[in-house]
Amino acid sequence: METTVGKLGLESKAREDILSIVSVSITVLSSGSGGNATVLTGGRTRLLVDCGLSCREICRRLSEREIAPESLDGILITHEHSDHVGGVHVMAKKFRLPVYMTAPTHGAWQKQYKDSRGERVRAERLEIFEPGRSFVVGDIEVMPFTIPHDAADPVGFRFTAEGVRVAITTDLGFMPQNVRDQLRHCDGLMLESNHDLEMLRTGPYPWAVKQRVMSRVGHLSNDGLAEFLAGDYDGGAAFLILAHLSEHNNHPDLARVAAEKALGARARHGFRLELARQDRPLAAITL
Repeated sequence: METTVGKLGLESKAREDILSIVSVSITVLSSGSGGNATVLTGGRTRLLVDCGLSCREICRRLSEREIAPESLDGILITHEHSDHVGGVHVMAKKFRLPVYMTAPTHGAWQKQYKDSRGERVRAERLEIFEPGRSFVVGDIEVMPFTIPHDAADPVGFRFTAEGVRVAITTDLGFMPQNVRDQLRHCDGLMLESNHDLEMLRTGPYPWAVKQRVMSRVGHLSNDGLAEFLAGDYDGGAAFLILAHLSEHNNHPDLARVAAEKALGARARHGFRLELARQDRPLAAITL
């Protein structure tokens, strides 16, 4: 059944023995063109942000990080590209999870994908949200905001729980003012650092794909992120996760050095810089 999200909390369920977490944490299960999935925990609520791996692989990586899939409260979708929605249909059906996405994203998802029986995919518990309008899932307030990417209605998310703010923003060609505004006063950030421009220009991709990646609706480069970190970034985050690194057009050392140089002395005491992986999950970062 489809409903519209306002100031909405999930139906309560008895799971005290499953989840007793009273802090805010982020666990990146996978990040990159091969599939994206991140767990955001706040208070007694857990959300899966994107589900771009198979249900089996998501569950395997959850288990590796000692997270029970039954402890999830919902799946939030940034946009309909396969590396963000590949496992949504099965994951949501198996664990009876609500799926949160915008109406245009839902339409594009249904149009492009079919289930094992050849029928259009569907979410039995669909929750529609609008960019720019916050909503609540359990203990977490979610603020979705529009980002520039070649998808139907792509969004980033800013989460607030336990007085802590964490933003997840990947798959954007550049960083417009509305995105910069949403990233202010955050305690934790997960931001795209997709490619090194020189590696992309000389790399194996066809020229049309290179143009798409470098466009204003493509992906953020190391230099593009560095420009934000050296300029509008307020220096308040306790951690920064560099995400969606290209396996062919970037190198972890290049991404790290570009971010560290841009940050300079602006990183606060105890600041952590982490790089998300495609092949294995990161350890949880807790605030």
